Amino acid sequence: MINKLLHGEWIHRILNPAVSEIQLHAKLQQARQNMPMPVFWLLGKTQSGKSSVIQALTGSSRAEIGQGFRACTRQSAVYDFPNEDSAFLRFLDTKGLGEADYDPSEDMAWCRSQAHLLMVVVKAMDHELDGVLSATRTIRAVHPEWPVLVIQTCLHEGYPSKASNHPQPYPFAEDRLDMRCPADLARSISVQRQHFKALGAQFVAVDLTRVEDGYQPVHYGLEALWEAIEAALPLGLRHMLLQNRLQSGQLNDVYAQHAYPHVMGYAVSAGLLAMTPVPAAGMPLVIALQGKMFHSIASIYGLSLTKRSVYEVVSAVGVGGIGIGFGARELAKLIPGWGSLISGLSTAAITYALGMTLCFYYAQTQQGHAFSAKMLKTVYQEQLQCGRELLKARFTQNPGS
Repeated sequence: MINKLLHGEWIHRILNPAVSEIQLHAKLQQARQNMPMPVFWLLGKTQSGKSSVIQALTGSSRAEIGQGFRACTRQSAVYDFPNEDSAFLRFLDTKGLGEADYDPSEDMAWCRSQAHLLMVVVKAMDHELDGVLSATRTIRAVHPEWPVLVIQTCLHEGYPSKASNHPQPYPFAEDRLDMRCPADLARSISVQRQHFKALGAQFVAVDLTRVEDGYQPVHYGLEALWEAIEAALPLGLRHMLLQNRLQSGQLNDVYAQHAYPHVMGYAVSAGLLAMTPVPAAGMPLVIALQGKMFHSIASIYGLSLTKRSVYEVVSAVGVGGIGIGFGARELAKLIPGWGSLISGLSTAAITYALGMTLCFYYAQTQQGHAFSAKMLKTVYQEQLQCGRELLKARFTQNPGS
Protein backbone atom coordinates (compact mmCIF):
# COMPACT_ATOMS: atom_id res chain seq x y z
CA MET A 1 0.00 0.00 0.00
CA ILE A 2 2.78 2.41 0.94
CA ASN A 3 4.68 1.76 -2.30
CA LYS A 4 1.52 2.25 -4.35
CA LEU A 5 0.88 5.54 -2.60
CA LEU A 6 4.43 6.67 -3.12
CA HIS A 7 4.50 5.67 -6.80
CA GLY A 8 1.27 7.38 -7.80
CA GLU A 9 -0.67 9.26 -5.19
CA TRP A 10 2.48 10.58 -3.47
CA ILE A 11 3.47 12.58 -6.55
CA HIS A 12 -0.14 13.70 -7.08
CA ARG A 13 -0.43 14.85 -3.47
CA ILE A 14 2.85 16.75 -3.67
CA LEU A 15 1.39 18.76 -6.52
CA ASN A 16 -2.17 18.80 -5.15
CA PRO A 17 -2.14 18.48 -1.36
CA ALA A 18 -5.13 16.59 0.05
CA VAL A 19 -4.81 18.44 3.36
CA SER A 20 -6.01 22.02 3.61
CA GLU A 21 -3.66 24.82 4.69
CA ILE A 22 -5.80 25.44 7.77
CA GLN A 23 -5.75 21.80 8.85
CA LEU A 24 -2.03 21.48 8.22
CA HIS A 25 -1.29 24.63 10.23
CA ALA A 26 -3.46 23.46 13.12
CA LYS A 27 -1.84 20.02 13.25
CA LEU A 28 1.63 21.52 13.04
CA GLN A 29 0.89 23.90 15.92
CA GLN A 30 -0.34 20.94 17.94
CA ALA A 31 2.82 18.96 17.15
CA ARG A 32 5.00 21.90 18.18
CA GLN A 33 3.30 22.02 21.56
CA ASN A 34 4.52 18.49 22.21
CA MET A 35 8.06 19.36 21.10
CA PRO A 36 8.32 23.16 20.90
CA MET A 37 10.94 24.89 18.81
CA PRO A 38 13.82 26.45 20.76
CA VAL A 39 13.35 30.11 21.64
CA PHE A 40 16.17 32.56 22.33
CA TRP A 41 14.84 35.44 24.45
CA LEU A 42 17.00 38.49 23.74
CA LEU A 43 16.81 40.85 26.69
CA GLY A 44 18.61 44.17 26.40
CA LYS A 45 18.41 47.86 25.66
CA THR A 46 17.80 49.29 22.23
CA GLN A 47 21.09 49.46 20.25
CA SER A 48 22.75 46.86 22.49
CA GLY A 49 23.33 44.61 19.49
CA LYS A 50 20.41 42.15 19.61
CA SER A 51 19.72 42.26 15.86
CA SER A 52 23.44 41.80 15.19
CA VAL A 53 23.38 38.65 17.31
CA ILE A 54 20.49 37.26 15.24
CA GLN A 55 22.25 38.21 12.01
CA ALA A 56 25.50 36.52 13.02
CA LEU A 57 23.77 33.33 14.16
CA THR A 58 21.43 32.93 11.19
CA GLY A 59 23.27 34.58 8.32
CA SER A 60 20.14 36.65 7.60
CA SER A 61 20.50 40.20 6.33
CA ARG A 62 19.52 43.17 8.48
CA ALA A 63 16.67 43.86 6.06
CA GLU A 64 15.33 40.30 6.36
CA ILE A 65 15.47 40.48 10.15
CA GLY A 66 13.79 43.89 10.24
CA GLN A 67 10.98 42.74 7.96
CA GLY A 68 10.63 39.39 9.73
CA PHE A 69 9.81 40.69 13.21
CA ARG A 70 6.15 40.77 14.23
CA ALA A 71 4.63 42.02 17.47
CA CYS A 72 3.68 39.39 20.05
CA THR A 73 3.23 41.48 23.22
CA ARG A 74 3.04 45.21 23.96
CA GLN A 75 6.81 45.42 24.51
CA SER A 76 8.25 42.58 22.50
CA ALA A 77 8.42 41.16 18.98
CA VAL A 78 9.19 37.70 17.64
CA TYR A 79 11.36 36.63 14.70
CA ASP A 80 10.87 33.12 13.31
CA PHE A 81 13.77 31.72 11.32
CA PRO A 82 13.70 31.28 8.38
CA ASN A 83 10.04 32.38 8.40
CA GLU A 84 6.75 31.71 10.18
CA ASP A 85 5.81 28.77 7.93
CA SER A 86 9.05 26.79 8.16
CA ALA A 87 10.57 28.06 11.41
CA PHE A 88 12.85 25.84 13.46
CA LEU A 89 14.27 28.59 15.68
CA ARG A 90 12.57 31.59 17.27
CA PHE A 91 13.97 34.84 18.67
CA LEU A 92 12.03 36.99 21.13
CA ASP A 93 13.25 40.59 21.27
CA THR A 94 12.23 42.83 24.18
CA LYS A 95 11.86 46.31 22.74
CA GLY A 96 12.94 49.50 24.48
CA LEU A 97 14.24 47.87 27.64
CA GLY A 98 16.15 50.35 29.76
CA GLU A 99 13.60 51.72 32.13
CA ALA A 100 13.82 50.35 35.65
CA ASP A 101 10.05 49.80 35.76
CA TYR A 102 9.94 47.24 32.94
CA ASP A 103 7.63 44.39 33.96
CA PRO A 104 8.50 41.15 32.13
CA SER A 105 5.39 39.28 33.33
CA GLU A 106 3.53 39.66 30.01
CA ASP A 107 6.55 38.40 28.06
CA MET A 108 7.02 35.53 30.51
CA ALA A 109 3.38 34.54 30.06
CA TRP A 110 3.83 34.52 26.28
CA CYS A 111 7.00 32.46 26.67
CA ARG A 112 5.58 30.12 29.30
CA SER A 113 6.31 26.90 27.41
CA GLN A 114 8.62 28.36 24.78
CA ALA A 115 11.77 30.18 25.92
CA HIS A 116 14.74 27.91 26.49
CA LEU A 117 17.68 30.31 26.56
CA LEU A 118 17.69 33.81 28.02
CA MET A 119 20.25 35.93 26.18
CA VAL A 120 21.01 39.14 28.07
CA VAL A 121 22.68 41.49 25.58
CA VAL A 122 24.66 44.41 27.01
CA LYS A 123 27.27 46.75 25.58
CA ALA A 124 30.59 45.92 27.20
CA MET A 125 31.18 49.54 28.25
CA ASP A 126 27.65 50.17 29.55
CA HIS A 127 27.20 50.43 33.33
CA GLU A 128 23.63 51.71 33.51
CA LEU A 129 22.24 48.22 33.83
CA ASP A 130 19.69 48.53 36.62
CA GLY A 131 16.70 47.91 34.34
CA VAL A 132 18.34 44.92 32.64
CA LEU A 133 19.45 43.42 35.96
CA SER A 134 16.01 43.90 37.50
CA ALA A 135 14.27 42.19 34.58
CA THR A 136 16.79 39.34 34.59
CA ARG A 137 16.31 38.76 38.32
CA THR A 138 12.53 38.65 37.91
CA ILE A 139 12.71 36.16 35.04
CA ARG A 140 15.32 34.05 36.84
CA ALA A 141 13.15 33.85 39.97
CA VAL A 142 10.19 32.50 37.99
CA HIS A 143 12.21 30.29 35.61
CA PRO A 144 15.38 29.10 37.39
CA GLU A 145 15.61 26.26 34.86
CA TRP A 146 16.29 28.59 31.93
CA PRO A 147 20.00 28.98 31.23
CA VAL A 148 21.16 32.61 31.18
CA LEU A 149 23.84 33.76 28.75
CA VAL A 150 25.15 37.31 29.08
CA ILE A 151 26.47 38.51 25.71
CA GLN A 152 28.81 41.51 26.07
CA THR A 153 28.89 43.40 22.77
CA CYS A 154 30.55 46.36 21.01
CA LEU A 155 34.01 45.53 22.40
CA HIS A 156 35.68 48.03 20.08
CA GLU A 157 34.14 50.87 22.10
CA GLY A 158 36.65 49.95 24.81
CA TYR A 159 39.71 49.74 22.56
CA PRO A 160 42.51 52.33 23.09
CA SER A 161 41.91 53.90 19.66
CA LYS A 162 39.89 53.50 16.48
CA ALA A 163 43.01 52.10 14.85
CA SER A 164 43.08 49.17 17.28
CA ASN A 165 41.97 45.80 15.98
CA HIS A 166 40.59 42.83 17.87
CA PRO A 167 43.12 41.22 20.23
CA GLN A 168 44.26 37.77 19.10
CA PRO A 169 43.97 35.10 20.19
CA TYR A 170 40.55 35.66 21.76
CA PRO A 171 41.25 36.75 25.37
CA PHE A 172 37.70 36.99 26.74
CA ALA A 173 37.09 33.42 27.86
CA GLU A 174 35.12 33.26 31.09
CA ASP A 175 37.21 34.21 34.16
CA ARG A 176 40.36 34.23 32.04
CA LEU A 177 40.77 37.81 30.80
CA ASP A 178 44.45 38.08 30.00
CA MET A 179 46.96 40.82 29.24
CA ARG A 180 45.91 41.10 25.57
CA CYS A 181 42.57 42.54 26.66
CA PRO A 182 42.72 46.38 26.84
CA ALA A 183 42.77 47.46 30.51
CA ASP A 184 39.65 49.68 30.50
CA LEU A 185 37.65 47.08 28.59
CA ALA A 186 38.81 44.26 30.86
CA ARG A 187 37.80 46.27 33.92
CA SER A 188 34.35 47.04 32.50
CA ILE A 189 33.71 43.44 31.44
CA SER A 190 34.74 42.16 34.88
CA VAL A 191 32.42 44.58 36.71
CA GLN A 192 29.48 43.58 34.51
CA ARG A 193 30.14 39.92 35.10
CA GLN A 194 30.20 40.42 38.85
CA HIS A 195 26.70 41.93 38.65
CA PHE A 196 25.29 38.92 36.81
CA LYS A 197 27.23 36.10 38.49
CA ALA A 198 24.74 35.83 41.35
CA LEU A 199 22.11 34.94 38.73
CA GLY A 200 24.06 31.89 37.60
CA ALA A 201 24.83 33.45 34.22
CA GLN A 202 27.42 32.32 31.71
CA PHE A 203 29.33 34.96 29.73
CA VAL A 204 30.65 35.55 26.24
CA ALA A 205 32.14 38.71 24.67
CA VAL A 206 31.59 39.50 20.98
CA ASP A 207 32.06 42.33 18.52
CA LEU A 208 29.60 41.86 15.65
CA THR A 209 30.46 44.66 13.24
CA ARG A 210 29.92 45.48 9.57
CA VAL A 211 32.53 45.16 6.83
CA GLU A 212 32.70 48.94 6.46
CA ASP A 213 33.66 49.28 10.14
CA GLY A 214 37.09 47.91 9.26
CA TYR A 215 37.49 45.31 12.02
CA GLN A 216 38.66 41.79 11.24
CA PRO A 217 37.06 39.39 11.67
CA VAL A 218 33.67 41.03 11.23
CA HIS A 219 32.00 38.59 13.65
CA TYR A 220 34.61 38.51 16.39
CA GLY A 221 33.85 36.01 19.14
CA LEU A 222 31.19 34.16 17.14
CA GLU A 223 32.92 30.83 17.74
CA ALA A 224 32.84 31.45 21.50
CA LEU A 225 29.17 32.46 21.25
CA TRP A 226 28.27 29.20 19.50
CA GLU A 227 30.21 27.18 22.06
CA ALA A 228 28.28 28.88 24.87
CA ILE A 229 24.93 28.27 23.16
CA GLU A 230 25.68 24.61 22.49
CA ALA A 231 26.79 24.13 26.08
CA ALA A 232 23.55 25.69 27.35
CA LEU A 233 21.23 24.09 24.80
CA PRO A 234 22.76 21.01 23.09
CA LEU A 235 20.32 20.66 20.18
CA GLY A 236 22.79 20.72 17.29
CA LEU A 237 21.49 24.12 16.19
CA ARG A 238 24.92 25.33 15.16
CA HIS A 239 25.27 22.68 12.47
CA MET A 240 21.64 23.04 11.43
CA LEU A 241 22.15 26.78 10.87
CA LEU A 242 25.62 26.74 9.36
CA GLN A 243 25.38 23.77 7.02
CA ASN A 244 24.18 25.98 4.16
CA ARG A 245 27.53 27.78 4.30
CA LEU A 246 29.37 24.47 4.13
CA GLN A 247 27.64 23.00 1.09
CA SER A 248 30.21 22.11 -1.56
CA GLY A 249 30.33 21.26 -5.24
CA GLN A 250 27.23 21.60 -7.36
CA LEU A 251 24.94 22.33 -4.40
CA ASN A 252 26.93 25.46 -3.59
CA ASP A 253 24.86 28.00 -5.52
CA VAL A 254 23.15 31.14 -4.26
CA TYR A 255 19.68 29.63 -4.61
CA ALA A 256 20.57 26.51 -2.62
CA GLN A 257 22.02 28.62 0.17
CA HIS A 258 18.79 30.62 0.30
CA ALA A 259 16.64 27.48 0.14
CA TYR A 260 18.64 25.55 2.74
CA PRO A 261 17.10 27.00 5.94
CA HIS A 262 13.62 26.52 4.47
CA VAL A 263 14.43 22.88 3.70
CA MET A 264 15.70 22.45 7.24
CA GLY A 265 12.58 24.06 8.67
CA TYR A 266 10.25 21.86 6.65
CA ALA A 267 12.30 18.79 7.56
CA VAL A 268 11.97 19.53 11.29
CA SER A 269 8.24 20.21 10.88
CA ALA A 270 7.74 16.95 8.95
CA GLY A 271 9.54 15.10 11.71
CA LEU A 272 7.24 16.63 14.32
CA LEU A 273 4.15 15.65 12.33
CA ALA A 274 5.49 12.11 11.90
CA MET A 275 5.62 11.71 15.67
CA THR A 276 1.81 11.37 15.75
CA PRO A 277 1.33 8.32 18.01
CA VAL A 278 -1.06 6.38 15.71
CA PRO A 279 0.80 4.65 12.82
CA ALA A 280 0.00 6.12 9.37
CA ALA A 281 -2.11 8.93 10.88
CA GLY A 282 0.48 11.60 10.18
CA MET A 283 1.40 10.44 6.67
CA PRO A 284 -1.02 12.67 4.69
CA LEU A 285 0.14 15.65 6.76
CA VAL A 286 3.80 14.89 6.08
CA ILE A 287 3.17 14.60 2.34
CA ALA A 288 1.23 17.88 2.34
CA LEU A 289 4.13 19.58 4.12
CA GLN A 290 6.64 18.11 1.67
CA GLY A 291 4.46 19.53 -1.08
CA LYS A 292 4.73 22.99 0.50
CA MET A 293 8.51 22.53 0.65
CA PHE A 294 8.69 21.55 -3.04
CA HIS A 295 6.63 24.58 -4.05
CA SER A 296 8.78 26.83 -1.83
CA ILE A 297 12.02 25.57 -3.41
CA ALA A 298 10.62 26.03 -6.90
CA SER A 299 9.64 29.59 -6.03
CA ILE A 300 13.16 30.35 -4.73
CA TYR A 301 14.65 29.12 -8.01
CA GLY A 302 12.06 31.07 -9.99
CA LEU A 303 10.81 27.89 -11.69
CA SER A 304 7.49 26.10 -11.83
CA LEU A 305 6.94 22.88 -9.92
CA THR A 306 5.78 20.40 -12.54
CA LYS A 307 4.79 16.77 -12.50
CA ARG A 308 7.89 16.01 -14.55
CA SER A 309 10.29 17.61 -12.08
CA VAL A 310 8.72 15.84 -9.11
CA TYR A 311 8.61 12.53 -11.01
CA GLU A 312 12.26 12.76 -12.09
CA VAL A 313 13.49 13.49 -8.57
CA VAL A 314 11.35 10.88 -6.84
CA SER A 315 11.99 8.20 -9.47
CA ALA A 316 15.73 8.78 -9.40
CA VAL A 317 16.09 8.64 -5.63
CA GLY A 318 14.02 5.48 -5.50
CA VAL A 319 10.39 5.68 -4.50
CA GLY A 320 10.69 2.22 -3.01
CA GLY A 321 13.45 3.45 -0.73
CA ILE A 322 11.26 6.28 0.48
CA GLY A 323 8.47 3.77 1.04
CA ILE A 324 10.74 1.59 3.15
CA GLY A 325 11.76 4.66 5.12
CA PHE A 326 8.16 5.63 5.79
CA GLY A 327 7.25 2.05 6.63
CA ALA A 328 10.10 1.76 9.14
CA ARG A 329 9.07 5.08 10.56
CA GLU A 330 5.51 3.91 11.20
CA LEU A 331 6.65 0.62 12.73
CA ALA A 332 9.06 2.51 14.99
CA LYS A 333 6.07 4.16 16.69
CA LEU A 334 5.25 0.80 18.24
CA ILE A 335 8.47 0.99 20.28
CA PRO A 336 7.65 2.53 23.68
CA GLY A 337 9.49 5.73 24.56
CA TRP A 338 11.97 6.18 21.74
CA GLY A 339 9.68 5.02 18.92
CA SER A 340 8.21 8.43 18.11
CA LEU A 341 11.61 10.14 18.19
CA ILE A 342 13.06 7.53 15.81
CA SER A 343 10.05 8.01 13.56
CA GLY A 344 10.47 11.78 13.64
CA LEU A 345 14.18 11.66 12.85
CA SER A 346 13.65 9.24 9.95
CA THR A 347 10.93 11.38 8.36
CA ALA A 348 12.89 14.60 8.93
CA ALA A 349 15.99 13.13 7.26
CA ILE A 350 13.98 11.88 4.27
CA THR A 351 12.30 15.27 3.86
CA TYR A 352 15.65 17.06 4.14
CA ALA A 353 17.21 14.77 1.51
CA LEU A 354 14.28 15.25 -0.87
CA GLY A 355 14.50 19.03 -0.51
CA MET A 356 18.23 19.22 -1.10
CA THR A 357 17.97 16.82 -4.06
CA LEU A 358 15.34 19.07 -5.62
CA CYS A 359 17.74 22.00 -5.13
CA PHE A 360 20.39 20.04 -7.00
CA TYR A 361 17.90 19.20 -9.76
CA TYR A 362 16.89 22.85 -10.21
CA ALA A 363 20.49 24.05 -10.05
CA GLN A 364 21.47 21.69 -12.86
CA THR A 365 18.38 22.54 -14.89
CA GLN A 366 18.85 26.27 -14.47
CA GLN A 367 22.52 26.16 -15.40
CA GLY A 368 21.93 23.86 -18.37
CA HIS A 369 24.19 21.14 -16.97
CA ALA A 370 23.65 17.52 -17.89
CA PHE A 371 22.73 15.18 -15.06
CA SER A 372 21.52 11.63 -14.74
CA ALA A 373 19.20 9.67 -12.48
CA LYS A 374 22.29 8.10 -10.96
CA MET A 375 23.62 11.53 -9.99
CA LEU A 376 20.31 12.45 -8.37
CA LYS A 377 20.30 9.19 -6.43
CA THR A 378 23.85 9.82 -5.22
CA VAL A 379 22.93 13.31 -4.05
CA TYR A 380 19.85 11.96 -2.26
CA GLN A 381 21.82 9.27 -0.43
CA GLU A 382 24.49 11.76 0.62
CA GLN A 383 21.90 14.27 1.84
CA LEU A 384 19.92 11.56 3.64
CA GLN A 385 22.99 10.72 5.72
CA CYS A 386 23.73 14.41 6.19
CA GLY A 387 20.15 15.01 7.33
CA ARG A 388 20.34 12.24 9.90
CA GLU A 389 23.51 13.71 11.39
CA LEU A 390 22.25 17.31 11.36
CA LEU A 391 18.90 16.46 12.95
CA LYS A 392 19.93 13.74 15.37
CA ALA A 393 20.37 16.06 18.35
CA ARG A 394 17.08 17.86 17.64
CA PHE A 395 15.11 14.61 17.83
CA THR A 396 16.87 13.12 20.82
CA GLN A 397 16.60 16.13 23.13
CA ASN A 398 13.44 18.08 23.87
CA PRO A 399 14.11 21.79 24.56
CA GLY A 400 10.92 21.96 26.56
CA SER A 401 12.03 19.34 29.05
